[in-house]
Amino acid sequence: MTSTTLGRSGPKLWVPGDWNAFFGFGTNILVNLLVLTGLLQFVLKMPTELIFGRILPATGLMMFLSTGYYAWLAWSYAKRTGRDDVCALPSGISVPHMFVVTFVIMLPIAIETGDPVMGWEAGLVWVFFQSFILMIGGFIAPFVRRVTPRAALLGALAGVSIAFISMKPAFDMFLNPVIGMVSFGIILVAWFGGVRYPRGIPAGLIAIAFGMAVVWIAAMFGYSIAGISPEGFRAAFSNFGFSFPIPAIDHVQDGFKYLGVILVTAIPFGIYDLVEAMDNVESAEAAGDHYPTTRVLTADGVVSLIGCLMGNPFINAVYIGHPGWKAMGGRIGYSFATGVMVILLCWFGIISVMLALIPVVAISPILLYIGMLIGAQAFQSTPARHAPAVVLALLPSIAAWAQTMVDGALGAAGVQVTPDLVAAMAGNGVLYQGLHILGGGAILSGLILASIAVFIIEKKLETAAVFAFVGAALTFFGFMHGSAIGINVTPLVALAYAMLAGFLYLCGRLETVETPAPQPDAALEPAE
Repeated sequence: MTSTTLGRSGPKLWVPGDWNAFFGFGTNILVNLLVLTGLLQFVLKMPTELIFGRILPATGLMMFLSTGYYAWLAWSYAKRTGRDDVCALPSGISVPHMFVVTFVIMLPIAIETGDPVMGWEAGLVWVFFQSFILMIGGFIAPFVRRVTPRAALLGALAGVSIAFISMKPAFDMFLNPVIGMVSFGIILVAWFGGVRYPRGIPAGLIAIAFGMAVVWIAAMFGYSIAGISPEGFRAAFSNFGFSFPIPAIDHVQDGFKYLGVILVTAIPFGIYDLVEAMDNVESAEAAGDHYPTTRVLTADGVVSLIGCLMGNPFINAVYIGHPGWKAMGGRIGYSFATGVMVILLCWFGIISVMLALIPVVAISPILLYIGMLIGAQAFQSTPARHAPAVVLALLPSIAAWAQTMVDGALGAAGVQVTPDLVAAMAGNGVLYQGLHILGGGAILSGLILASIAVFIIEKKLETAAVFAFVGAALTFFGFMHGSAIGINVTPLVALAYAMLAGFLYLCGRLETVETPAPQPDAALEPAE
């Protein structure tokens, strides 16, 4: 849709396309809330009153503030530019961090102390530090965006999208294909194929309704599909009730006793947040909407800090997917409406009921759609000659994902990773150590590698050398190709980056590479 001049009334707060984006983005957020609640209940085994009385109300408040702010930012941008096609940035709980803070911070401390409340307190401190890293980093991020190629920013984002957003929904769909595949088709024909359903009913709503119909018809005949059953639905009402968020500053203070363990992950993942937010802002700009990076990162840090002080141990982030919601017609209202939905779900304990009512597999295709769109954007919004760099940017995230699969399988079998096991896996073609090194700090690794490749393609070898040197420094301190920050974490990899930097600089200075005549971009060549 092309922009047009607005009338005197200013930007519209709601347009028909917001319904599609609301059901798409709203169900995305709903899935994350359901997963988050499951982690708190079944992994951390936190008391029910803590989950539904303290954590979820604080989470709902944080997400309401976030989605409301980004709706206002989009409205202001649309008013200033006179456009009617501005789409608000999507935001919510950072999904990668949701798992990191659960399994790396809260769970180990809960197991060590025998008290899940102490794990929760450690999670609050983790978010406390992450928030300040975001706010401070917001003033550095614009410079990084200016000097980093778009293919590197979008390619690193596509790697995260394909590996950590798309894969699990795809698996879920084929585990329950009757619901998953049909729901996927319902969504694709509307959002990619342009089919309009009767009375303009949103495709996401139809997909969810279809999934619910299948599981509950099966339940009537005594079959349980996707874990849905009448017994579970009735039990879920015990958590229904109103809970207002209350300050948790005393619990934040108590969590500082675990500061040493927390900082090891808080700093590198704070940098991860900076890069991911930059990538997502770049993705929005590629779709036609320019948002100031500093304001975005500062907002994420502020609302995360508020949520933390109220009891929420999960960081807020701008989400992958802006081009997708914009493509389906989303503008301003979908963001604010999602915030209202979240606060109602979290403050009234409705999440528990939803968890027992809706099969997640009916929502999974929406996440796969977003992964497809972001992966495609990395190629479509960059010059065709940069495609090899985009592919290179994908690899670290794929490696990180593969390692999580291996670790999960070994953990389920009760097997510890030992040097002998690593050697045995290598003999069978599973290069575990390679996955660990390549996947460490995946989004930074992908960004640096792709930037080097882009500048080599553009014959700017001295600039490529600068990025290789930055890669050496980041690797030396463990921000890339390592599992934790430190000194000389992966020395051989750091040395390799430094040697590559020297080689590229020397080539550039000696002008050993002939500069060919500019070639037309394949994407712009006329079709035969």
